[in-house]
Amino acid sequence: MDVTIIVPTFNESLNVEELVIRTEKAVAGRSVEIVFVDDSTDDTPQVIEQVAARHSIPVRLIHRDAPVDGLGGAVMEGFRSALGTWAVVMDGDLQHPPEMLPGLIDKALGGDAEVVSGSRMLEGGSKEGLSDGFRVFLTNFSTRLTKMLFPRKLAGASDPMSGFFAVRLDALDLSLLKPRGFKILLEILCRKQMKVAEVPAILAPRGGGESKADAKQVWRLTVQIVELRIGRLPGFALIGGIGGVANIAIMAFLQHKVGMYWLWAAVIAGAVTIVGNFIAQEWTLYHDLRAGAKKVWWRFSHSGGFNAIETAVRTFVLWAIVHFLNAADWAVLWQAILLVVGFLLRYTYHERVVYRQMTGETIDEPSSADA
Repeated sequence: MDVTIIVPTFNESLNVEELVIRTEKAVAGRSVEIVFVDDSTDDTPQVIEQVAARHSIPVRLIHRDAPVDGLGGAVMEGFRSALGTWAVVMDGDLQHPPEMLPGLIDKALGGDAEVVSGSRMLEGGSKEGLSDGFRVFLTNFSTRLTKMLFPRKLAGASDPMSGFFAVRLDALDLSLLKPRGFKILLEILCRKQMKVAEVPAILAPRGGGESKADAKQVWRLTVQIVELRIGRLPGFALIGGIGGVANIAIMAFLQHKVGMYWLWAAVIAGAVTIVGNFIAQEWTLYHDLRAGAKKVWWRFSHSGGFNAIETAVRTFVLWAIVHFLNAADWAVLWQAILLVVGFLLRYTYHERVVYRQMTGETIDEPSSADA
């Protein structure tokens, strides 16, 4: 199999038949399969199965009862199941006309590129299918912004926001991809330096059904760009900062208002903020990685365990400073300094261990890059 065409779908039953008919005609004579990765809540899966039975082109259905990571997660599922040497990604709403497939596939199979992108920015390309001026503005702005932020990675891509592209599967490192955003091409290009070629692409008006574009998608794109550029460090710092302030406030209250011995005050403050930080990380910063990481109690034990060890070491150092330097009056200040020192260690451990994404291991049920 030369090419697997991955079509992520969400309630696109009205477009399935036409997409398969036009694709079958466009790729006639080529070794191609279509894989629908479907997250629908309507009758789209049944329609796909019925259409597949009526056509000679190989059509497979992967229906995700509990979708993870939206469109990006669906594309990743398609990558993992693809039988082709190359994978082509295209929308299921007919905004990527199947008639563009021959040019994209021939460019992929006939050259030495690792990614072939359908670009709306090249001569012969078009963005006419964007439904309104705001979407045109957003596309142009996000394209310029990402090319400015990732000048080396995106040097060969005039349209990194494109959703129509081909990628050679043996050039992909799926472990690097974190497809929480819906711009999967941007994710691929920014995570690893890829050799890119382009062909003109047209974004046509969508077929039946409703557009999935909304304010939530704009927010997800913003988060995706921030994470690609600087990772989750700012969010982790914010949670850690709030936890640090809470830690100091609790310790100061227990020590100066309750009259508790400073060491016990530090221990209690540390325990409270360990639990609080974990809850905040689970439901805000790492909420999208919970489904792909290990069980929640594993995460809690490792997060809490590491933080407890870090707290114990930090508290011992605090004790040593206070004891040997006779600095009890400055205990809160030294605690603040030591909290900053432990921050980078905690961030690295959570990124590399606690929320590391698993492959082929038991995981939780899903919940609702350098330049």
